[in-house]
Amino acid sequence: MKWLLFFLILSAAEIGLFVWAGGIIGPWWVVIIIFLTGFFGVSLAKKEGLDTWRRAQTAIQYGQVPAREIIDGICIFIGGVLLFSPGFITDLTGFILVLPYTRKFVKPFLGMLIKRLVDKNKIVIHRR
Repeated sequence: MKWLLFFLILSAAEIGLFVWAGGIIGPWWVVIIIFLTGFFGVSLAKKEGLDTWRRAQTAIQYGQVPAREIIDGICIFIGGVLLFSPGFITDLTGFILVLPYTRKFVKPFLGMLIKRLVDKNKIVIHRR
């Protein structure tokens, strides 16, 4: 129920920002900005994702666990999905998750969330 309320509020805020921005810069500019941020954001997410994939492969080749790369991959995936969805709030959040300079501030919180979910047995790790 909390998630439903969250997405309803987010959708209402996005629509409000669209209307507000459309009144200031015009509706066609808002549409152009939506397309540009979507295209640029998904392209950036693809590049960052491939870089992270290569770093993970290198770590595995050297016998290391690619834990940092897994967290990066989760951030990039979520950020790419947010960038693909139209909206200024989701775009800003998506860019924060995709850009390596801002992603480093989010990764500790994501790591704590994953640890908490593992501790509550909501995420189960099977080891061989």
